[in-house]
Amino acid sequence: MSTALPSLEAETPRKLLLAASTGGHIAQLVRLAPGLGATDDSLWISFDSPQTRSLLAGRRTLVVPYIRPRDWKSTAQAFRLIREAVADEQFEAAVSTGAALALAALPAARMRGIPTLYIESVSRVQGPSLSGRILYGLRGTQMRTQHRSWAHGRWGVHPSVLETFETTGRPVDTTRPLKIFVTLGTIEGYRFDSLVDAVLATGLAGSDTTWQLGYTTRTDELPGRAVAQMDAADFDKSAREADVVITHSGVGTILGLLEMGIYPVAVVRRSARKEHVDDHQEQIAALLRETGIGSAVEVEQLTADVLKDAATHAILTDSDAAPELTGRGKGRS
Repeated sequence: MSTALPSLEAETPRKLLLAASTGGHIAQLVRLAPGLGATDDSLWISFDSPQTRSLLAGRRTLVVPYIRPRDWKSTAQAFRLIREAVADEQFEAAVSTGAALALAALPAARMRGIPTLYIESVSRVQGPSLSGRILYGLRGTQMRTQHRSWAHGRWGVHPSVLETFETTGRPVDTTRPLKIFVTLGTIEGYRFDSLVDAVLATGLAGSDTTWQLGYTTRTDELPGRAVAQMDAADFDKSAREADVVITHSGVGTILGLLEMGIYPVAVVRRSARKEHVDDHQEQIAALLRETGIGSAVEVEQLTADVLKDAATHAILTDSDAAPELTGRGKGRS
């Protein structure tokens, strides 16, 4: 098979190998796949989680063990599993949006003569991730960024997943306490206690507050309902019923909220507080501020006024038929 990547246009259906880590990476790939022409017999590769089980329901899926950030041993294990899985099957191209799983899937595809494409996460506003830099150095893979500002060399430009959203107003009942949904993401090994403490400090958390804590286990009793993880149905219900949704600045969660018509309050995880492996969430926060499709703040900036203001906004998507919203949106497209 030729290693030249075929033109990836939506009107040209093709069987693809589609690989991405959980979180924002798989969320972006699901949303980009129709534009890549992915057919129903395409194979999806990711980690097991409530998010991936929901996003990939009804699709052909290969689940591989979770790869922690910069876990080269697990990356090598996933590489072997993927190489074996695709040994006897023909694909027209392999596409990944990262993170570490891209370093397993795309080289495995290249070894089988499958053309490969890497689309950098929209959260990488200023330049490529470590995975992107490694793949660029290895060559042989077509590289794309969702930001024209740093496209250069072999980095081409791919349409951004955020281009179809805009902000609108929405009514809010000021005679009752705000219903708040707090979701911290589920990245293994990284806590986000500073966000929990900041929400409590606003004085707005109460019996109508719902918390999805991920790995931020707490010994204190939080007001409202607190769980570690939710399935997709529970997550969507909690988000839609809330007046305001507070999230870590993870692109996957943000994308899902935007598609539900929700104007998110995104708070940045910081590596100095051991909340993430690096500070790349600041980049997606900056993009939210620039586009105005969400409120993006540091932990220290999260106040009651920020939450009250966010409750008066909603998001229009390209599928919304009318400019006025009476609720939180029209669901996932």
